[in-house]
Amino acid sequence: MDDTPQSRTRDRFSRRRAITAGAGLLATGLAGCTNSVGSSDTTPASDAGGANGDGPTVAVASFFSFYDFARNVVDGTPLRVKNLVPTGLHGHGWEPNASVTKEIVEADAFLHVGPGFQPWADRAIQTLEDDAVDTQLINAREGVEMVDLAATLDPEEEGVGKQQGKDPHFWLDPDRAKKSVDNIADGLAKLAPDQANTLRTNAETYKSDTLERIDRDYRAIFDAADRNVVQLAAHNAFQYIGVKYDAEMVPLVTNLAASGDVKPSDITEAKAVIERNDIDYIANGVFESRKPAKQLLDETRVAGYLPVTPYAGVREDWVENDWGYEEIAYNINMPTFEVVLGNKRPEEAGPDGWADEWLNFE
Repeated sequence: MDDTPQSRTRDRFSRRRAITAGAGLLATGLAGCTNSVGSSDTTPASDAGGANGDGPTVAVASFFSFYDFARNVVDGTPLRVKNLVPTGLHGHGWEPNASVTKEIVEADAFLHVGPGFQPWADRAIQTLEDDAVDTQLINAREGVEMVDLAATLDPEEEGVGKQQGKDPHFWLDPDRAKKSVDNIADGLAKLAPDQANTLRTNAETYKSDTLERIDRDYRAIFDAADRNVVQLAAHNAFQYIGVKYDAEMVPLVTNLAASGDVKPSDITEAKAVIERNDIDYIANGVFESRKPAKQLLDETRVAGYLPVTPYAGVREDWVENDWGYEEIAYNINMPTFEVVLGNKRPEEAGPDGWADEWLNFE
């Protein structure tokens, strides 16, 4: 019996080819939305080599933040990382089509956020396991301590997936993000042991040079504030910022999903928070509706809304400028927190022209 590395590679690739030949059937279990779309990069993983052993090792990521962590970890190695979420879409609210299914099956590794956050990713993992596909699974959330979301979670969402009552948005806390960087480096090192030293060195550098600096700069913003309440015209994704920096993050949308509805009672509560705390500016999700924020502008003392994002998606211009977690922190979230906490006026925040672009953005 031929049990050489070459034969094992052939067997692995043949099995993947057989499975992806029926990708339309697999998509039945993965895509639950008729308006599903593929990934932003149209090059299939197999065309870059992937699992066939003729090209670079390929890891595909289910979420932008961890794709960005991974691309920093693989810097200087032959490993390739690809973000599956299309440009302009929120990473929590879309469903893939068959082309994305095929890419996951053909990839050497699937980097995901753990169970219960992206149902399509959970179904993809189940498909891989059911069909004995040896795509390596890398759980970026493994071992991360989660915080309770019960205080602000919509009662209908109590018990979110397998992490009941827990907030999945841990990566907004730079300290918790460090653990996911280690998870990614460890997973990729198992996939490419000859690159292990470089991968782990890159991970340590990214944690110390980037995540620790982001943490310090966030801390300075929140420590300088006279007020510790932020009104968000956005979904319930920013609690880890509040936990980390001793602030109360008040979401207008109490659901985990960015597409959650705003109830009249939510507007009433937001008005009370704004009045009680003398809030002049609020934060609005970049990939979320502007309508509730505009309503608060019309009906309260609020003078404007500014952008925040849980790093769940990217705009086309961010991709063109090669923005990752670091750049989004400094160009979007930090300037907004400076303003909504009362530290600065909009025209004083961010790089030159920032307020012209982002104050009451469309």
